[in-house]
Amino acid sequence: MIYDISETKSRTKLSKYLQSFGLKRIQYSGFLGELDGNDRQILSKEVKKYVSGEDSIYVIPLCERCVRLVKIVSENEVNLEDENVKIV
Repeated sequence: MIYDISETKSRTKLSKYLQSFGLKRIQYSGFLGELDGNDRQILSKEVKKYVSGEDSIYVIPLCERCVRLVKIVSENEVNLEDENVKIV
């Protein structure tokens, strides 16, 4: 899940809400984690309350193959498995 939320208060509440679903922050406005179809549907509906004006939230499901193909370009070596992030 990635988002662009302009209001700091809404952004903070959204990040706490995403963490309550077990998602892990991978970027300032990006979270990653395992959600079943039901949780993804609930989350997609509930996050609407954090959006106003030009704000946006993207819920992007990734299959196992897609996760294996993820490449992270960083000066610090990052491995999703080392970060205990599991995707289904």
